[in-house]
Amino acid sequence: MLDIALVGTGGMMPMSNRHLSSALLRFEGRMVLIDCGEGTQVSARQVGWGFKTIDAICLTHFHADHVTGLPGLLLTIGHAGRDEELTIYGPIGVERIVRSLCVVAPEIPFPVRFVEIPNDGIKDAIQIPYTNFYLRAHPLSHGCVCFGFRLDIKRKGRFDADAAKGLGLPVQMWGKLQRGESVKHEGAVITPDAVMGDARRGLSVSYATDTRPPKGLAGFIQGSDLFICEGQYGDEELLPKARAYKHMIFSEAATIAKQGDVKEMWLTHFSPSLQNPKDYIKNARKIFQNTHVGYDRMTATLSFDED
Repeated sequence: MLDIALVGTGGMMPMSNRHLSSALLRFEGRMVLIDCGEGTQVSARQVGWGFKTIDAICLTHFHADHVTGLPGLLLTIGHAGRDEELTIYGPIGVERIVRSLCVVAPEIPFPVRFVEIPNDGIKDAIQIPYTNFYLRAHPLSHGCVCFGFRLDIKRKGRFDADAAKGLGLPVQMWGKLQRGESVKHEGAVITPDAVMGDARRGLSVSYATDTRPPKGLAGFIQGSDLFICEGQYGDEELLPKARAYKHMIFSEAATIAKQGDVKEMWLTHFSPSLQNPKDYIKNARKIFQNTHVGYDRMTATLSFDED
């Protein structure tokens, strides 16, 4: 099962009921954080999933409302006892940005690895260390280099015990084959594909904030179980403002969700002027019905299909 929490749903500035942008994903006890706005560690503590097993932080871009929570959060991760390397993904220049922010937090007690995302994104999924998350990135359309992310959990095929028995394989070898290792039996090398069925459908979460509707985003999020998308403004009349500031209104996000054939969409990254996002939910649901207004510490669990 894959757990998701919206840690912060605000844009531009924090409010009494909204910390700034961040989302946390957890699978088999290992976690990935997307963005780290001001107040992230405060809200994440209330979520209650801990900090030690945050293995990676994916930064969409370098605007302050997405990164200024980093120094405090990294110290908190260290205080939680982490000594394993943590990976931070972000646009070109990510190491310079993070190290500059962390001048006020010079004693982070674990190694940090930085991965720069090319301007054209990450097209072939890469596995995040220590986790079963596979990451891709897609360029967005904002006032600076900005990326949307897709995190996939892959699922192996079923183990075919009858096939293993037919090959005369001892039970002691079955576990290695299920883990993707080859075994040697009676002078022959047996590879996992001999006893494993076709890969089954996994789980996927896509995330896009701070953008106009960019080319190719619907294809990038195609078939996602959950699409977390910015809804800076709800009112249709604010479309010119959204265009001017490189953001989206609810109906534009819903159009992308529909085109991407996702199962569910959560709206996030609300303007401080948008006091009651639910007042405008109809503008999204008339296009994509399974839309929900996000709020700080909103959580859900996604389960694999039973096949």
